[in-house]
Amino acid sequence: MDIQEIMAQVDREQTRLVRFQYCDNGGIIRAKATHTRVLESRMKEGIGHSVALTVWTGVETMPAVEGMGPVGEFRLVPDPETFAILPYVPKSASMMCDMIGLDGQPWGACPRSFLKRMVASLGEQNMRLEASVEHEFYLARQNPVDGSYSPADRSLTYSTTGLDEQADVMDAILAALEAQGIAIELFHTELGPSQQELSVRHADVLRAADHVCLIRETIRGTARPFDLFATFAPKPFLNEGGSGAHTHFSLWESQSSTTSSPSKNLLYDANSPGYLSKTGRYFIGGILRHVRALVALTCGSVNSYSRLLPHHWSSAYGVWGFDNREAAVRVPSPFWGREAESLNLELKCADHSGNPYLSMGGIIAAGLDGIKNQIDPGDPANIDPGNYSDEERRQRGIAPLPTSLGEALDELERDHVLLDALGPMLATAYIAVKRDEIAFFQDKTPQDIVNQHFYKY
Repeated sequence: MDIQEIMAQVDREQTRLVRFQYCDNGGIIRAKATHTRVLESRMKEGIGHSVALTVWTGVETMPAVEGMGPVGEFRLVPDPETFAILPYVPKSASMMCDMIGLDGQPWGACPRSFLKRMVASLGEQNMRLEASVEHEFYLARQNPVDGSYSPADRSLTYSTTGLDEQADVMDAILAALEAQGIAIELFHTELGPSQQELSVRHADVLRAADHVCLIRETIRGTARPFDLFATFAPKPFLNEGGSGAHTHFSLWESQSSTTSSPSKNLLYDANSPGYLSKTGRYFIGGILRHVRALVALTCGSVNSYSRLLPHHWSSAYGVWGFDNREAAVRVPSPFWGREAESLNLELKCADHSGNPYLSMGGIIAAGLDGIKNQIDPGDPANIDPGNYSDEERRQRGIAPLPTSLGEALDELERDHVLLDALGPMLATAYIAVKRDEIAFFQDKTPQDIVNQHFYKY
């Protein structure tokens, strides 16, 4: 979609405000909105934004980082391909933005530009990644007396009662997503009461990350008129199941514009066990080599590590396996008759407090390192790795995932592959944000931590 097409659409829809949105290092979706009267020029010029917002945290603090204070700015420049009329608010639209420096080049601390760099790195190897996310979230109601939240119903896992209880709001959510061009694949209730899971069609990895932001915004915005609050917090209730953002992805051979033959799924090998190719094994090997650092990006909050527990299907160990829902990397069974097309990998240690551009860019960086260095992931785990004894896990080389954000950041600071991929400015900003958030929560109770995360995600 080009600028003129967008201008024609906002005129037809009588749109008044267009949000220039971005997802920050705290995993919060933020925006500045322009009036459509000046939209055409704003799309070319961008909207100025302080460089200090690069280190703005999810708890509304700003750690001191050189060059990221009150002096200086970048521009929020929108991607026209992400334009969407917002069905849940009046006369409004949105676009996802890149952070562009005053020199016209991508700002070094821009998460979306980081993912673009990783896409380019794939392209240099004649590869591309497609991805999609399983969106888990709770629907909750607020107590008007004390402001606390409770699940909107008491439905059981996968129960049809849960589908009935929230049928009206979910129909409105699905209609709003479809109106914005999102192709729905699957919907069902999840482990917790009034916990939902929504899966959408896969897309190229940049668009998939854009979709994560759009879907979060749409679900929350559509639920409000129903007096419901949708939370994507990793652990919104201490005694209920956590919510993940399980990330599915497949690796494809890039096609030139002159090629008419179908693209090849590089994860697939018809003659290998589970149809998994050597390239696929190496990609898994790269993820597992870096997974203890990678979770600092994919599980980006203090609240995340209350979810990553053994025997909770969220993954607590750095292993992989075929259809193993306790593994960090699962190889799902492909669809009958579409094995070559549908074979994909799933990273389970991911949630919505992680910036999707950083999460998916980190997956690519780790996977490419695995391919480059032919890192074999070892044998697949055929049982719940939590059922091995400590000695058996040691003998098999199975390491636990970090149990806190601080531990994950320590791993990230030692991981030169991920640090080099992020670049010094983005890595410095991200780590500063997360260290500041850890300090904020250091003296908070578990319930305080839940309360702080509930509304933010």
